[in-house]
Amino acid sequence: MPAIAGLSPEILAKYQPVIGLEVHVQLLTKTKAFCGCVNLYGGDPNTHTCPTCLGLPGALPVLNRQAVEFAVLASTALNCTLNEHSVFARKNYFYPDSPKGYQISQFDKPIAEHGWLDVSDGKGGTKRIGITRLHMEEDAGKSIHDGFADSATNTYIDLNRCGTPLVEIVSEPDIRSADEAFEYLTKLKEILLYTGVSDCNMEEGSLRCDANVSVMLKGAAEYGTKAEVKNVNSFRFIRDAINFEIERQIEVVESGANVKQESRLYNSGEGRTYSMRSKEEAHDYRYFPDPDLLPLVFDQPYVDALAGKLPELPDEKKSRFMRDFSLSDYDAGVLVAEREAAEFFEAVAKGRDGKAAANWVINELFGRLNKEGKTVASSPVSAGQLGAMLDLIRDGTISGKIAKDLFEIVWTEGGDPRAIVEQRGMKQVTDIAAIEKVVDDIVAKNPDKVADAKSNPKAIGWFVGQVMKSSGGKASPQAVNDILKRKLGL
Repeated sequence: MPAIAGLSPEILAKYQPVIGLEVHVQLLTKTKAFCGCVNLYGGDPNTHTCPTCLGLPGALPVLNRQAVEFAVLASTALNCTLNEHSVFARKNYFYPDSPKGYQISQFDKPIAEHGWLDVSDGKGGTKRIGITRLHMEEDAGKSIHDGFADSATNTYIDLNRCGTPLVEIVSEPDIRSADEAFEYLTKLKEILLYTGVSDCNMEEGSLRCDANVSVMLKGAAEYGTKAEVKNVNSFRFIRDAINFEIERQIEVVESGANVKQESRLYNSGEGRTYSMRSKEEAHDYRYFPDPDLLPLVFDQPYVDALAGKLPELPDEKKSRFMRDFSLSDYDAGVLVAEREAAEFFEAVAKGRDGKAAANWVINELFGRLNKEGKTVASSPVSAGQLGAMLDLIRDGTISGKIAKDLFEIVWTEGGDPRAIVEQRGMKQVTDIAAIEKVVDDIVAKNPDKVADAKSNPKAIGWFVGQVMKSSGGKASPQAVNDILKRKLGL
C-alpha cells in the first residue's frame, strides 16, 4: 500500500477506524431467482436470458424455492433471527445492466436480522462482529467497458447474470481494522462453503464485497462520515483498500476538510481508491413492495426441517478436532478451513493417531497440493491410501523416511501402499543382528567419531545417518538409536 505523505504514527494513533462490510453472495441454485433460466457462469453473451430477466412487458417473476432454502440455511449458520414475515421490494434506479429499471430486493422487512460471527482478536481470544441483516435480491447484468475495438466510445451489456439469486449480508460497524475485516470475510466464506449455498468464487463474482469506512477521534461519541469502497475482487485487495482509505480519510480530517459521503473504486495496480459518485441514500431508490410477489411467510416446521440440514460448522468441527484428536488450535484451524479438507483428515484419522494424521495431511498432502495447484478433491492420494501408509508406519513395516518415498510413488503411480511395499522390498529392517553388524562396521572404521560421540552425545546423529545410508534407509530408526547408545556406552 502506498504511504500517504505527512501522516506520522502519532497522528494515525489518534484515530479509530470504523468499518462495516456488505457482502453479496451468489446462491448456487440451478436456475435464476425469478425465472427458469440456467444459473451458470459464462456462456455466450445474452444467451441465458428470457422475457422475465430481460424485463419485457407482461413477464412475471416466480420465486425460486431453492434460493429461499439457501437463504434460510445461510441465515441459520450466521446466527440470525429468521423473520416469519418478509417482503420483496423494488429498488428503483436506472442503469443499462438493469433492464427492468429496478432491482427486486428486500428493504424494511428482510428475511433475517440480528446475527453474529466470532473472529480471532489476534490475542488468543475472539471478537464478536454483529450482522445487521441478511436479505435476498437479484443480481444485475454486466457492463463491459473494454475488450472491443470501439470500447473507447461504447459500452457492451451482457445480461446472462441478470436475475441471479443473491443474499446480501450486512455487518454492524463493529470492525476496527483492515485485518479484522480480512478475518471476518475469511470466516464468513468458510461458513458459506460449509453450508453449500454458494461456491464463493470471487474470480467469477460469486462473492463481492463493499466496505464502508470512516474514522473518528478516539473517545469521540459519534462516527465520522463514511465512504463506501465498491466491488473489490479479493480479500487481500479489500484489506489494502481499507488501509488506504483509513489513511486518506485521516489526512482529509487533519487538513481541516470534511470527508465526503461517496462511493469509491479501488485501483489495485496503484493501490489507492478513486471517487466514483456521491453515495445514494435509501430514499433515492424509492423502495416499495413488489406487487408481483407475495410476502414470504415461514412456519416453524419448515424452518426446523431446514435447520436439520445444516452440517457441522467450522467452529464446532475445530473444537471437536482439538478434543477428539488432541490437535493444536493452529492445526485444527488449518484442517477445518475447507469442508473437503476436514472430511479428508477425519477419514485418515479415524481409528488412528490424530496428531500423526494431521502432520501428514497438513505437511505432506497439503504441501504437495499447493505446490501443484491441486485441490483436496483432485488429490492423487486418497484418504484410504494415506491411512494405509500410517498403518504401515504404526505396525513397524516401514519407517517415516520410507513412508515419504512411498507417498511419492502413490502420488505419481497410484496403487495399494501395502502391496507396493511388498513388491518393491521397502520393508524396514528390524533384524537386530543385521543392524548390529552394520553398526559394528561403522564404529570400527571411525574411532575419532566415537570419541566425539562420547564427549558430546548429540554427535550420535552422525552414526545414525551413516547406518541409515548403509541400509538404504530401511533400518528401523528406533533400533539403530538403541543399538548405537549401547555400543557407544551412552
